[in-house]
Amino acid sequence: MQKIILTKSFEQDWIRMFTHLANLFFEQSKVSTDPEDEGILIDLSVHKDSAAIVGQANLTYDGIEYSATFSEEMTTDNSETETRQLKRIYSHVFLEVLEQLTGMKQSWGILTGIRPMKLYHKYRQQGHGVEEAKRLLMERHRISEEKSELLATIENVQLRAIPDLHQIQNDVSIYIGIPFCPTKCAYCTFPAYAIHRKNGRVESFLDGLHEEIREIGKWLTERNIKITTIYFGGGTPTSIEADEMDALYQTMYDSFPHMKEVREVTVEAGRPDTITPAKIDVLKKWGIDRISVNPQSYTDETLKAIGRHHSVQETIDKFWLSRNMGMKNINMDLIIGLPNEGLEEFRHSLDETAKMQPESLTVHTLSFKRASEMTRNKEKYKVADRETVEQMMKMGEQWTKENGYVPYYLYRQKNILGNLENVGYAKPGEESIYNIIIMEEVQTIIGIGCGASSKFMDPVTGKITQFQNPKDPAAYILTFEEYIEKKIEHLDRIFPQAIQVD
Repeated sequence: MQKIILTKSFEQDWIRMFTHLANLFFEQSKVSTDPEDEGILIDLSVHKDSAAIVGQANLTYDGIEYSATFSEEMTTDNSETETRQLKRIYSHVFLEVLEQLTGMKQSWGILTGIRPMKLYHKYRQQGHGVEEAKRLLMERHRISEEKSELLATIENVQLRAIPDLHQIQNDVSIYIGIPFCPTKCAYCTFPAYAIHRKNGRVESFLDGLHEEIREIGKWLTERNIKITTIYFGGGTPTSIEADEMDALYQTMYDSFPHMKEVREVTVEAGRPDTITPAKIDVLKKWGIDRISVNPQSYTDETLKAIGRHHSVQETIDKFWLSRNMGMKNINMDLIIGLPNEGLEEFRHSLDETAKMQPESLTVHTLSFKRASEMTRNKEKYKVADRETVEQMMKMGEQWTKENGYVPYYLYRQKNILGNLENVGYAKPGEESIYNIIIMEEVQTIIGIGCGASSKFMDPVTGKITQFQNPKDPAAYILTFEEYIEKKIEHLDRIFPQAIQVD
């Protein structure tokens, strides 16, 4: 535990901000304002200089001093804007002195949130050109030139995939959560429960899910609201039987309006051990050809260590089964930094992926999520150091270029190895529309099913309200009717009238 002592008092939300920044440098840190504590001493201050606000940081540790200054033209819009500016200035100098102390350069600068693309889109929507937007990212937020270029590249791909990205606020997307998996992975915190049939839990859950789809579909039909994308996630939605999948898609098509105009339906078939010819036949019957077949790693020992009860060969076999049965848009996921994996193992995973050439590949960086088995028992799982993880990320970037993939969405997580990112790559024209929409938060996403999170975005103000269904199937079964009513109340507020179609 690294203690950082500030010489001035700050509100608790400011302390959280400084703690998030400190955690970029230290595995665990505590920011204190108690002068009796011992640790890294940082004095922070701001003063007004003509039309600018100047921030100053002085850090003292082991008798050595470091200092940083940063200034911005004064903002006079309103108190909220001024507070954001002050936080940015303080973060800027706080980060810089920690970089000087540790020798670690943070390529994402002061950003600790999960959606850096939103910031880039915001600057572009304000009328800034590409070069000016990149300059603002680098100067205001200390983002590296390399990461700024990456964001600019992704924006270009996103607008090609969804030309009306910033005009779809009156439509919605749908997320349908099915909370069952063959087993639970050690790094996972999604609502995922080992599937078993003894107590009728699966059947009872599906009964509730059908009803929720019907009721939300009824509301959407009454309001004449179009659906942009539909995404079946979980868990693993292909954990249920083929006939159950068929019945679910029937209810979806019977209930949701304008189904012929839905741009994309995705089914996350991530666990290869759930994929069967019968299930692929059901997907084909309903015209669904975008699925995921997720290896995560091509090393059997790694799969065993993280609790995935399938082999590398099964991943390969199920990919080719899906492809040969007509699945034309297959995504695969790889995770950088899994236990006992280094450059050699990741290179092997990329080499195996090259043989299959999926339409899209998401390269995740391992994140120690608070509630995961891996975080609770860190001593059991030896993972790569920061330098190795960065090399693996570079390796992935080079491989995707060589194989004709382009980056199209990006997000970050707390406690992510190397303070890096997760990047979705795709062959041009094969980008997941849903992934772009959920990351850029450009429209309402209605969450249906177990653990499904809804994001209600006011089409006028852009304000987002989150609402989550129960994560546990037993709780969902008992309360889904109540949660349907609450969701419809939220929807009534942001869509009070039927949408008029030209």
